[in-house]
Amino acid sequence: MGIPHFLAIPYPILGHVNPLMQFSQVLAKHGCKITFLNTEFSHKRANIAGGGGAGLDKLNDGSQIKFVTLPDGLAPEDDRSDHPKVIFSIKNNMPAMLPKLIQDINASNVDNNITCIVVTMYMGWALEVGHKLGIKGAFLFAGSATTLASCHCIPSLIDDGIIDSDGLPTNKQEIQLSPNMPMMDTADLPWCNLSKTLFARIVQEMQTMKLGEWWLCNTTCDLEPGALAISPRFMPIGPLMESDNNIKTSFWEEDTTCLEWLNQQPHQSVIYVSFGSLAVVDPNQFKELALGLDLLNKPFLWVVRPGNDNKVNNEYPNEFHGSKGKIVGWSPQKKILNHPAISCFITHCGWNSTIEGVCGGIPLLCWPFFGDQFVNKSYICSVWKVGMGLDKDENGLISKEEIGKKVELLLGDEDIKARSLKLKEMTINKIVKGGQSSKNIEKFINWAN
Repeated sequence: MGIPHFLAIPYPILGHVNPLMQFSQVLAKHGCKITFLNTEFSHKRANIAGGGGAGLDKLNDGSQIKFVTLPDGLAPEDDRSDHPKVIFSIKNNMPAMLPKLIQDINASNVDNNITCIVVTMYMGWALEVGHKLGIKGAFLFAGSATTLASCHCIPSLIDDGIIDSDGLPTNKQEIQLSPNMPMMDTADLPWCNLSKTLFARIVQEMQTMKLGEWWLCNTTCDLEPGALAISPRFMPIGPLMESDNNIKTSFWEEDTTCLEWLNQQPHQSVIYVSFGSLAVVDPNQFKELALGLDLLNKPFLWVVRPGNDNKVNNEYPNEFHGSKGKIVGWSPQKKILNHPAISCFITHCGWNSTIEGVCGGIPLLCWPFFGDQFVNKSYICSVWKVGMGLDKDENGLISKEEIGKKVELLLGDEDIKARSLKLKEMTINKIVKGGQSSKNIEKFINWAN
């Protein structure tokens, strides 16, 4: 038997690229070969951002992970934060080009042709191409198994009259997707604040994804047992924590000076604030957050991401001192969350950040913006009980006083700290040899051969 050769194809946002890259690194550690397909635009962006590390192109010599690209069909000046537009353009342009690319990859790997295509959400068309060419397929879902279960249950939610054909809840109510899962508010269904077009895409995508025999989830059987039981295709392979420092997949340059700064801070003293790669904070809310961090009078590390034009979108209020803090444009988050100086993480509750927070054993203060983040928050606060939520005032803002109060409450809660450390240990044990996720990965590799 040869070694499996995977073609990995993520949708071009960091929340999809990163977990698929981490999974590719796990597969490479097991001796598999991986060809990683980026859009030309993303690849160029990651190469520029990785300035200090090896640009992705330099890695193509001798590495088990090779990079290839295809155009996304958009013009350089097109707005790539318009996801319906990006998805549509990719689906209109890439499927016709993929067979030729596969042919070229196979021609240069005569003894090791592609045996399996792994895609993330919105790239299901590649499984159709693979299917026609007789190549096996798998789906890596970048969110939680609970979000995947929600998407999987859309047809029955429509049949039961819980949502309409546009995905909107017919009534305000709590539902349970399966007997062993926590109750969910229908207003928190992961697509409720997305556009009709995106909901229609998700419905179509879930059909296409049936061509993927495995639906891989960056989770563990302890974190979401009920959700994983929804379908035999669901396979936990998390937590995905690999990180080869030479492979920079970020779209912004990481500011590593924050690690030196953290080294100078007392143990468990720093509040880390980051809202991921997509959330945008409104200017009034930004001011409250800045003043709230000042009010705490504690050291903080705050990631204020540049906009798409690389300018910062928000103004700091005049009365903001920030003297105890450090503000960076983008950060090496995994390293930060495992740093002994961190005391808590103010997070948007994106799934990658949630898993990284859990694996750092850090108490979480939840500030969800959209999509699956509200469901992730309910797991953090109500199911695992390793964090707290922030409440909005009558103007829909999270006030500086609320931020100050909740951080103090969270840091004073010894039970949450103890549960966070216990959950960290349970989660990380799943990827050590003999752990459930580790066994699932071996099973997957044997199947893909």
